[in-house]
Amino acid sequence: MKTKLVLGAVAAAVAMFSQGAFAQAASSPSRADVKAEAKKSHTPAGEATGSVTPGKGSDTTKEARKAQEKADKQAGKLQPAGEATGSTAPGKGSEVDKAARKADTKAAVKSGKTQPAGESAQPSGEKPMK
Repeated sequence: MKTKLVLGAVAAAVAMFSQGAFAQAASSPSRADVKAEAKKSHTPAGEATGSVTPGKGSDTTKEARKAQEKADKQAGKLQPAGEATGSTAPGKGSEVDKAARKADTKAAVKSGKTQPAGESAQPSGEKPMK
């Protein structure tokens, strides 16, 4: 049984390598063909084809842009730097004042609904272990 397996593997390997060698020999052009093709092309090596000059982005001068920005700043039309979506005023963190939060926390501690410090979280239905 091992002999059949080994012979099959050897036959498969020979078939794979011989097919690759034939395919490579048939499809690759000779060195002379490559040189002749390179001489036909007039593009220098490493150069891109097409336009290599960058287009001019703006028709306005630096002084004109600076003057426009200064006028916009004085008129209050400029948006603040960064993400300019939504309101720029910071939102209020909570609608509940400190005294109300303290009272709620005290009531929760008295009724045993809070988690003791250093304990792992437990489902709300179970009492914390002591």
